[in-house]
Amino acid sequence: MPEKTKTPIVMKLEQNRDFLNQRIGVDQSFDIGFRKLDILGKQVNIYYVTGLCETPVIVEMIEQLLDVEHDTDDNRGVFKRIQNGIPHQQVEAVETMEQCITQLLSGLAVLFIDGETEALIVDVRSYPGRTPEEPDTEKVIRGSRDGYTENIIENTALTRRRIRDERLRNEIMQVGERSKTDICLSYIQDVADPGLVEKLKKEIKGIDIDGLSMADKTLEEYIVHQGYTPFPLVRYTERPDVVASHLFEGHVVIMVDTSPSVIITPTTYFHHVQHAEEFRQSPLVGTFVRWVRFFGILASVFLLPLWMLFVLQPDLLPESFAFIGPNEETSIPVIFQILIADLGLEMLRIAAIHTPTPLSTAMGLIAAVLIGQIAIDVGMFVPEVILYVAVSAIGSYATPSYELSVANKMSRVTLVIFVAMFGVKGFMIGLAAYVLLLARIKSLNTPYLWPFLPFNPKAAIQIVFRMSMPMLKVRPSITNPQNNQRQK
Repeated sequence: MPEKTKTPIVMKLEQNRDFLNQRIGVDQSFDIGFRKLDILGKQVNIYYVTGLCETPVIVEMIEQLLDVEHDTDDNRGVFKRIQNGIPHQQVEAVETMEQCITQLLSGLAVLFIDGETEALIVDVRSYPGRTPEEPDTEKVIRGSRDGYTENIIENTALTRRRIRDERLRNEIMQVGERSKTDICLSYIQDVADPGLVEKLKKEIKGIDIDGLSMADKTLEEYIVHQGYTPFPLVRYTERPDVVASHLFEGHVVIMVDTSPSVIITPTTYFHHVQHAEEFRQSPLVGTFVRWVRFFGILASVFLLPLWMLFVLQPDLLPESFAFIGPNEETSIPVIFQILIADLGLEMLRIAAIHTPTPLSTAMGLIAAVLIGQIAIDVGMFVPEVILYVAVSAIGSYATPSYELSVANKMSRVTLVIFVAMFGVKGFMIGLAAYVLLLARIKSLNTPYLWPFLPFNPKAAIQIVFRMSMPMLKVRPSITNPQNNQRQK
């Protein structure tokens, strides 16, 4: 990208005002506040965005500036006296108009002083937003109820509250020629892989776009270059405790302003199947919950294709399992029944997202009682199809990562079609393709199926079993941590 020219601040306030009016429309945009003051014989112009700052702070700042007029004991210059008289913890002097515009549109106040080639930036921002609350998709029975919000300042504070380490770094950057979206890169300096940190910085700084319209998701597509792979290559979370846990392991976290979802890198397939609830219970209970979740995930992918295979080739079943399969004949082939029911459930899920909460329950009852039952009564579906499609759907909902559940749903539909076309060979080909696809995926040079491919026995045991925290003395090698020991 060519380096943009910098416009210096000039001594005449009218020229600075004309420049701001031309660039950001001070006289046209009603939400950009402007105030003239006379202090110590100098004219001072104050600019701020009304919706992004606290009015009481602005009023207090003006009152304190006016009090500077009565301080006759201070012999310093006007600029230093005004800078010293601003009652705020963060005041910065800048020399270019571009810096002033960027900070002004970020919610800070800008003060121009007549005859000075520097402006003062005062952090008075107060972004509108909600209070931290527990994320809907990551609820736990025991544990904290706070969660990230759309305010990047609050999000870094929630992380800092859990990691009071002087080596925790929160580096701020801006992306987007027009949006200038704040992005924070968080990592523990002596733990995270420096190569990964530099790679992420380079990727973020190399983004050339008008703005991050979809915030974290747009940023992700620039960083990991996912292409047409349906499986998620980064992990999203809205829980500060989950982020803290991953930072201790050596992961790097990316926060994007205006989004409550935080990106964790690098990740594997098995990062997407873990949930905070497992670590809020005893190791034995956590292991049981994990195994139930694993069973649900496997059922969401393979249950329908297997049932379809046994329907087409009942001779594969032993006599004790001869009850598996439809007991009634219908005019619609089973493959079409499965596809219609599966896609119908997906339509219901999408409809539930766009339905007001008071009506979503009623819509679910209508779908389950009326549509499902009537479809069976008229002979469109056999009851077994509804049963197995419902179990597969429950398995999808049991998957902690929404992105992974959708990718598994696409894999399930593909496997069902392969089985319908080629029988046992189709199932084996589809299964092999599913595993090979996962095996060849890499997220920021991280093997997706680690620790099973390549195999790491100690890490694999921690995937299968929820280990007690005192036993986890070594950080995962997949993050290439600088410090392998957790207690050092």
